[in-house]
Amino acid sequence: MKKYKSVCLIAFFPFLLPGNKVTIVTFPELQAYAASKHNDTLYVVNFWATWCEPCVKELPAFQQEYKKYASKKVKMIFVSLNAPREINTVQKFVDSKNLNILVLLLNGGNPNNWIDKIDSSWSGAIPATVMYKLGKKVYFREGEFTSETLEKAIQSKIK
Repeated sequence: MKKYKSVCLIAFFPFLLPGNKVTIVTFPELQAYAASKHNDTLYVVNFWATWCEPCVKELPAFQQEYKKYASKKVKMIFVSLNAPREINTVQKFVDSKNLNILVLLLNGGNPNNWIDKIDSSWSGAIPATVMYKLGKKVYFREGEFTSETLEKAIQSKIK
């Protein structure tokens, strides 16, 4: 039975495999991975794009916090809002920046169909970050982070 569960997880969620290969996911797949977990891990989900200057500017802050919390119950996920046809561009960007954080490319269709499901106050501007714990949204922020502001936000949610 355990072997069957592993095969199913890999079949439905290939982005769970080791390595830092950018994977295209649907919105329901993203939600199933980050927002429906009923455990005490904090899932930090950052929406960004390679063409977004503030997004690129805040990447080092996320990398720093990712390293700091690698052994803790904190998981970080970058969700690229580049078009799915730009997966090679996103992969080259990820490789050039040596990003260790899980990177997914969202094939969500019309953003008007899913933005409110993230947070009703989200205008759709990026960067935007949402945090989930115990299957519930515990934090949302539209705008850029510094290392200090990201650290504060994470600390406030892992206590």
